[in-house]
Amino acid sequence: MSAQQYTRGPSMRDVATAAGVSAQTISRVLNDHPNVQESTRRRVLAVVEELGYRRNNTARALVTGRSKTIGVLTLATNNFSKAALALGVELGAREAGYTVNAVTSDLTVQGLTDAVGRLVLQGVDGIIIAAPLQEAAEQINKLTARIPTINTDGSSSMGERMVGVDQDIAAVLATQHLLDLGHKTVWHVAGPNEWSDAASRLNSWRRTLLEAGCEVPPELHGDWSPESGYHNGLILGRMPEVTAIFVASDEMAFGVLRALAELGRRVPEEVSVVGIDDIDLAAYSNPPLTTVRQSFEDTGRRAVLRLVAQIADPNINSTHDLVAPTLMVRGSTAPPSAEN
Repeated sequence: MSAQQYTRGPSMRDVATAAGVSAQTISRVLNDHPNVQESTRRRVLAVVEELGYRRNNTARALVTGRSKTIGVLTLATNNFSKAALALGVELGAREAGYTVNAVTSDLTVQGLTDAVGRLVLQGVDGIIIAAPLQEAAEQINKLTARIPTINTDGSSSMGERMVGVDQDIAAVLATQHLLDLGHKTVWHVAGPNEWSDAASRLNSWRRTLLEAGCEVPPELHGDWSPESGYHNGLILGRMPEVTAIFVASDEMAFGVLRALAELGRRVPEEVSVVGIDDIDLAAYSNPPLTTVRQSFEDTGRRAVLRLVAQIADPNINSTHDLVAPTLMVRGSTAPPSAEN
């Protein structure tokens, strides 16, 4: 009997009949119950594959109290880091036996809280929030008080429910690298004010300069896009005193590099540039971009592992899971020229 013979999807009873076992045995196999003979397990799984049987998560939830579904909140953006993080969540969830129900939102408090509320109402077992929550943190904490939740976007308001890359260290690595090369100070193209990661990088950049006894120049802000980096690069490139720029994302850094090239400012001979993220294109820009590497896919997988552990044991003790990033030195940074 093949899956094509069914006008509906094959049921558990259909699988049991084809395999010559009871529906209870099918359930045990699909739930990895230990009390099943290996030969029976192989026979059942072969029939499941042949018929194309898929478990009904709604029915499963009625029996187990769990839907085996993870909710993910992301922003409606084409930003590379968010796409890479979402891929890591998808892969991690698949490995853990979960499906992913993703919702997107804008950055308004209403949009974020509505999106989280939809996930809660859909009965997901847990939620991964990959969006900045500086303004909406209090409301979202109330919505998720009774459901396992992990945040990946640097909001300290999530307490021990934070998984990600240490953005303070990322900014220190970038800024200190430029100071160690001999630059008198470092200018900064920051991300949007409402982003937790951008705020952490901005504060650490400022603190690193102050601790080194350096003048802190006024920061500029972009929106993570290459275009915003380009416009800020046109401003900085016209200032001869600018010899070192720390840009809060690689994509904005590409825009800065183009602006400097158009203005005739040579990189790194006249201006050094450091980004953050180490996206695939960073090694192939002209010149290759010095940047701080973050593994977004790894963050997504780690977030799933932490969330699944919380789902299994809501009382589990946990702390921040922050990983130190890595400085990748390439051709866009060098000591300042003798004229500077």
